[in-house]
Formats: sequence, C-alpha cells, structure tokens
Amino acid sequence: MLNISKDPLHKKLNVKDFSSAECLTEMSYYKYFNRLSIIALVLVGIILFLPWTQNVTGSGNVTTLQPDQRPQTIQSAIPGRIEEWFVKEGDLVSKGDTILRISEVKSEYFDNKLVERTGDQISSKNSSVEAYDQKISALQSQIYSLKSEQGLKKNQARNKLEQSRLKVKSDSMDLVAAKTNLQIAQTQFDRVEALKENGLKATKDVEEKRLKLQEKEAKLIYQENNLLQSQSQVNIALLDLNRIDATYGEKISKAQSDLHSTESNLFNAQVEVSKLENSYSNYEKRKSLLYITAPQNGVINKAIKSGIGEAFKEGEKLVNIMPSNYELAVETYVRPIDLPLIHIGEKVRVQFDGWPAIVFSGWESVSYGTYGANVVAIENFISENGMYRVLLSPDVTDHEWPNGIRVGSGAKTIALLNDVPIWYELWRQLNGFPPSFYNPKKTDSKTKAELGKNSKNSNS
Repeated sequence: MLNISKDPLHKKLNVKDFSSAECLTEMSYYKYFNRLSIIALVLVGIILFLPWTQNVTGSGNVTTLQPDQRPQTIQSAIPGRIEEWFVKEGDLVSKGDTILRISEVKSEYFDNKLVERTGDQISSKNSSVEAYDQKISALQSQIYSLKSEQGLKKNQARNKLEQSRLKVKSDSMDLVAAKTNLQIAQTQFDRVEALKENGLKATKDVEEKRLKLQEKEAKLIYQENNLLQSQSQVNIALLDLNRIDATYGEKISKAQSDLHSTESNLFNAQVEVSKLENSYSNYEKRKSLLYITAPQNGVINKAIKSGIGEAFKEGEKLVNIMPSNYELAVETYVRPIDLPLIHIGEKVRVQFDGWPAIVFSGWESVSYGTYGANVVAIENFISENGMYRVLLSPDVTDHEWPNGIRVGSGAKTIALLNDVPIWYELWRQLNGFPPSFYNPKKTDSKTKAELGKNSKNSNS
C-alpha cells in the first residue's frame, strides 16, 4: 500500500511559507479594516438597543372640523332653466345673496299670476264656507222653532184630550143620572097605572106620568149620545196628538237632513280651502325657489352649470361654494389591523403636502416640519378604500398649522405608540406583526371638552 504520509506532495502546508500571504498579513489597512469592522458591529449592537417609538402611519387630506364648513354644492329643488347669473367664480357672497335666477320648465307653472289666481279661488271658497255656515245657522234655528212649535201643539192637544176625557166623565155621570131618573119615572108610571086600575087615579094622571117617562127615556138617549160624542172627541184628540208628532217629526227630520247635507258641503268646502291654501303656499315657495341664494358666507369656487338657457333637473348640482369661516382638520385613513391602537385624544404628527419636512417616524425629536394634532373622531365603519377614517384637530400645545394650507390638500400622519428597542421593531416589521397593543392615558370628558374648545379658539 502507498504511504501517503511520506509523500512530499501531501506534506502539511503553512501560509507563512508563501510570500504573497506574508505580504497580506503585514499590510496596515488589513488591521484598520478589522478594527472598523469590530467598531461597526459594536455600534450596530448599540443602535439595536436604542429606543424606537412604534407608530401607525396613514395618509389623507385636509378637511374641516365641522360638517357645515366643508365645500358644498348648491342644488335646485325644482327643475328649471338658467336665465341670469349674478356672480362669477371667485366672488365672495354672504348668506342670502342671489347667485342666479331660473325659470320654470313645467307647463302647469307657466302662468305668471298663478299665485294671485289661487288666492282668488281661496277667497271664493271662503265665501262658500261662510254661506254654508249661515245656512247651517238658519237650519238650526228652523229646527229649534219646529221643536218649540211641536211642543206647544202637543201641549194644546194634551189639554184638549184632557178636556175631552173630563167631558166623557161628566157625560157618564149625566148618563147614570138619566138612567136613575128613568127608573124613578118608570116606577111612578107603574104605580099610577096600578092605582088607575083600582079606580084611585084618573086617566089624566096616568097620561102625565107616561109623558114624564117618555121625557126621561129621551133624556137618557140624549145623554148616551153625548157620551158617545165625548168619547169620539177623546179619540179625535188622541189622533191629533199623534198627528202632531208625525207632522212635526217629518218637518224636523227634513230640516235635520238639510242641516247634515249643508254640514257635509261645508266640510267639503273647507277641504277645498285647505287644498287651495296648500297649493298657494307651495306656489309661493316655488316662486321663491326661482332665485338660487347662498346658504352661508363663502366663495364661489366653480359654476357647474353655466350659460344662459341651459335646463337642468331637480337636485342637479349648479354651483360649488366654499364657506369663508372654517376650522381646519385632517382626515386620515389607517389599516383595519391598526385601528384598535388609535384612541380619542391621542397625539398625532402631521406632514402637509407642499411643506418641507424631514421625518424620522420613530424619533420624534429629530423630525422637522411636522405639526401636532389630536384624534377627535374615529369612524366605526370601513370606508370604500378598505381603511378606517380618523379625524384630527390641531394640537393647541404644539406649533400652529401653516396659514397657507387649503382644504383638500394632501397630508401624511404618524400616530406615536409605545417605545421599544430597534431590534424588536425590526423583528416585528420582518414578521409583519402589528404594533404592540397598549393602554393610553385615559382622557376624561372634561379634558376632551377642553381639547375641542382650545382647538376652536386656535382656529378662530
């Protein structure tokens, strides 16, 4: 077997045996490089343990704190056609100033005297209402008179009925007396006739008694006839009493029917008056809408509809206006994963587009050109861009925001969170973890109110 250890080609090598290696080890910059590398490693190690402020960045734009201070468009509540402009773009307008005049495009509103004619119709209908009122009063008086007359007639009929009943009673007593007299006359006649047969009385006496008996019989028949007449008068009085109820009941019912018909006509007339008054108010309001006015003090930014004679529909945008008095704010958008880290009252740094800035997001003290802000509102529903909207107001304890910024310009925001070592932040960024959750200092309602008040004072 070949002995490798004794082979001169396989003997142990030493770099010092080579002249090139000896030149490398003896050069001075090699030693400096080693020292610099060690110093760099030490510095990197120190830097990795320096504090770093975790933050949540976002981007948005400048807006206003109050919704009514933001740029708005002016629409027309009715369709129309532009007839005359009273302003131009860039003009300052006050609340109530006329911006443009329009005209109607619907045929039912072409009449220039539509409001006056509607007022005349209302007057006529009101006259009808008054006439119906007077007729109702007359019918009510008629019904009252008929009822009063009915009462008097019924009292009169009752009195007559009572008289007839008393007459019946009187005739009944007379009839009883006539029957008694007839019995007495019959007894006397029989006695006289018996005495005559015995020769004690003359024929003349018998004839006298017979005459008296016949008179009593006639008297009885007369009293029976009177009683029948009295009873007939009672029946007639009852019929008259019932006839009064029927006659006056019919008259009163007819008057009440006329009263109800008149009341129904009155109600219909009142409904027509209400409709006409409603139409009158609508026409007056519509007439005032022919002049488009400024809803608040501001500047005319842009005429969306221009020219003369251009038609538009109701609700179409006509003019864009920017309010003259406003409080600046910033609306920024954060990722859903960062939303739980944002809290009301938290401090945020803002960088405005067009304003030079040097930003070190983790070292606030070395940043330049950023401005302070406070979180005043956090949207609870995600926006169309997939992020959540956060509203910021100026921080009164920091530098004032630049006077030259305008609503709508861009802005970048940095919300400062916990202080952590740089190595931890690098590790978090490489793994894609969210910033560490933390509990901010609680801001009570009084502090929030003071922040809002100071923000308004600073903007004013």
